[in-house]
Amino acid sequence: MGTFKTVNPGNQPVWVNTSNCKACDICVSVCPSGVLSMRYEVSSTLGAMISIEHPEACIGCSECELSCPDFAIYVADRKELKEAGLSFAKLTDEAKARQEAIKANNYYSIEQGAR
Repeated sequence: MGTFKTVNPGNQPVWVNTSNCKACDICVSVCPSGVLSMRYEVSSTLGAMISIEHPEACIGCSECELSCPDFAIYVADRKELKEAGLSFAKLTDEAKARQEAIKANNYYSIEQGAR
């Protein structure tokens, strides 16, 4: 069993504990702004791992965190980000288009190609 680590690694809007992640891609499927995608990872049981490709586009909806069955992904608290002088992004057409492209690519990063 992985270690539950909920501490933000450094004023990030979203972060993942890859020790807990089983690469189910549920979080990628629910992210409305294309922040997350899967990447190939030979050391993973399923040959893939979650990747945070566009943290700057995170809107703070927490859909990824709420849908993760393994408590592997976390979204920052708004107050915590504000204290660091940061904020969540607004959902843009570019972010929506990126998410559609990731979905069409079997949840893999658009740069990596379909599996």
